[in-house]
Amino acid sequence: MRNPAHAFRPEPGAIPEAPGCYQFKDAHGRVVYVGKAKSLRQRLGNYFQAWHNIAPRTRAMLEAARSVEWIVVDSEVEALHLEYTLIQRHRPRYNVRYRDDKSYPYLVLTASEAVPRARVQRGKVAKGDLRFGPYAHAYAIRETLDLLLRTFPVRTCSQGIYDRAARTGKPCLLFHIDRCAAPCVGKISLEDHRELVGRLGSFLDGETGPVLAQLEQDMQAAAAELNFEAAARHRDQLTAVRKALEKQQVVSAKAEDFDAIAVHEDELEAAVQAFFVRRGRLVGRKGWTVDKVEPLTTAQLLTSFALQLYADRDDDIPPQILVPVEPEDAEALGTLLAEQRRHTRAGTRGRPIQQVRFQVPQRGDKVAFLETVTENAREAFQRARLKRASDFDSRSRALKELQDALGLEEAPLRIECFDISHLGGTEVVGSMVVFEDGLPKKSDYRRFKLSIDRNDDFASMQEVIRRRFARLAQTSTAEPPDVDGDAPLAEPAARQFAYPPNLVVIDGGVGQLNAALQGAGELATSSVAFVGLAKKFEELWLPGRDRPVALPRGSEALYLVQRVRDEAHRFAITYQRTRRSKAVASSALDGVAGVGPTRRKALFRHFGSVAAMRRASLEELMAVEGVSRTIATAVHEHLHANEEST
Repeated sequence: MRNPAHAFRPEPGAIPEAPGCYQFKDAHGRVVYVGKAKSLRQRLGNYFQAWHNIAPRTRAMLEAARSVEWIVVDSEVEALHLEYTLIQRHRPRYNVRYRDDKSYPYLVLTASEAVPRARVQRGKVAKGDLRFGPYAHAYAIRETLDLLLRTFPVRTCSQGIYDRAARTGKPCLLFHIDRCAAPCVGKISLEDHRELVGRLGSFLDGETGPVLAQLEQDMQAAAAELNFEAAARHRDQLTAVRKALEKQQVVSAKAEDFDAIAVHEDELEAAVQAFFVRRGRLVGRKGWTVDKVEPLTTAQLLTSFALQLYADRDDDIPPQILVPVEPEDAEALGTLLAEQRRHTRAGTRGRPIQQVRFQVPQRGDKVAFLETVTENAREAFQRARLKRASDFDSRSRALKELQDALGLEEAPLRIECFDISHLGGTEVVGSMVVFEDGLPKKSDYRRFKLSIDRNDDFASMQEVIRRRFARLAQTSTAEPPDVDGDAPLAEPAARQFAYPPNLVVIDGGVGQLNAALQGAGELATSSVAFVGLAKKFEELWLPGRDRPVALPRGSEALYLVQRVRDEAHRFAITYQRTRRSKAVASSALDGVAGVGPTRRKALFRHFGSVAAMRRASLEELMAVEGVSRTIATAVHEHLHANEEST
C-alpha cells in the first residue's frame, strides 16, 4: 500500500534542519497530532517512508491527516515547552493523554487571601497559594491538620463564618477550643496571623527542627518558672506535632527534596505513579493512567509525563527526580524545569536555584524506594484492568463487541485460552484458563505436562488442544446419570472438561493457530470458534483469513482478550517454574543411598532448599527425623561432591 502522507509531502529541502514542533491536521484543519524534533527535516522524513516500515498506530494518524505544518524555535528547551503548549491547546486525538486515577486532595494555605486559611482542596489552586500533598484520602489531611492546629492555630473557617464573627465581635467555637487564634475579632493581628501561617507552611514543607526545638524550649522555660499550666500546654503541642510527623513516612536519612516516578506498561496502556519527598519525608503521591495512542518508548513516555506533571506542579519542582530510565531529551527537560523553578515559590524560600536532574538509582535506599513506587504502578495497572473486568456493563459490551468483530453467531460466554511455556525445550507445559461471562472461572483451569520435552511450540500446542478436545469428546459421549440417582456422577474433572467453549483463544499468531486446528481435528464441533492472538500488535487471526482482525483501541473487547491471554501466560509460567524447581530439588538428592521420597521430603521440609542443606553440618542433618549418621554423611558427601563438580 502507498503511504497516504505522500499526497501532502512538502517539497524536498522545504523542511528546515532546525529544532521545532510540527502539527498534522485533518481535512477540517483540526490538529490530530503534535510532535517535537531536534531536526524537523530528519524527524518529518520518517513519516514519508515506505508504508510497511511505519508502526500501526502511526499509520492511523497518517490516514486521518491531510497536511503538516511546523514551527521553528531556537532550542530543544523551547521545542519541549512549545510541544506541551500546543498539546494543551488542541488536545490532538493521537497524542497521549494522562488521566488521574482520581481527584486527589491537597492541604492548601490560601496565602493569596488577605487573611489566609488552611483548607482541604481538590484540583487547581489560586496563584500564590501554598499546597501540600496530594494525599491518598481527605481524612488523612484532616487528621494531620487537626493535630497541627493545636500548635499553629490558623484560620480554617469559610469566608461567610469569618465575616459574621467580625460583624458580631464574637469568635466561633474553634477559638474557644484553642484551634484558631481568632484574627476575625483581633485576638491576633493580621501580620502575626500571616506569620503563623508561614510557620505552618515551613513545617509542612519539612522544616520541622526549629518548631520542635522552640516548643521544647518553651516547655522547659515554663516548667522552670513553675508555670505548669503553660508547660502542659506546650507539652501537648509538642506531642501533637510529633504525632503529625509520624504520619509522614521517612524515606531518606538526609533532609533532601526529590520526586520518584515509575511506570508499568504494555503495548497499549501504562500506569504512572509519582511519589513526592520533601526534607526526607514522603509528603504525597499521585497516579495516572494513559492509553498509548502513539508509539512511545519508556524514555519518551517519561518526558511527556514530566511535562504534564510539573506544568500542574510548577510551584513545587524538586532539584532531583528518580526515574527507572533516563527520559528522552533529559538535559533539555531538566533545563526547562529549572527555569520554571526560578519563577515559583520553590526558589524563593532562601534556597539556591539548582538544575533539575534525573537520576536512575543504582544502589542504596533510593533503589528500594523506586521499587516501591514501581510496585504501586504495577498494582494501579492491574486495578484499572480489574475495574473494567468487574463491571457488568463493560463485560457485556466486551462480549458483544467480540461477537461482532469475529462474526460469531452468539456471544462467547465461555472462552478458553491456551498457552505453552518451557525453558529451552525442557519442562514443557501448557495451560488452559477459562472465562465465563467475562470473568475467570479458576475451578476450570487446567495444566498440561507435555509427553515429550522439545523446543517446538507448534507441536506442543497441537498436543494440548488434542488432549483437551479428546476429553471433551470422551465426557460428552459418556452415559448421563440415572434420573433416580442410581448411576454415579462423573468425576469433577470430567464434568469441567465436558463444557464446550464458544471461543478458543490461542496465544500466538497464524502458526500456533494452525497447530491448534490440527490438534482439534474432527473433535471440535462447528460451534467452537478458534482465534490466534498475536502479541506484537494485539491482532486476532481467524482460520482461513489473509488479514487479521484489529479490535478498536480502548474497546472493552480488546481489554477482555488481553486479560484472558495474560492470565493464560501467568498460569503457564507459574506451573513451569514450579516443575523446574521440583526437578532441580529432586535431582540434587538422586542416587543418595537410603534417601527415598519420604526422607527427601523431610529434608526439604526442614531446610527449605538445597543451598541450606549444603551449608548444614552433619549434626544439623542428623536433626532431621529419620536421618541417621550414615545417611547424613552420605547426603553431605553427595552435595559437596556435586558442588565441586559444578
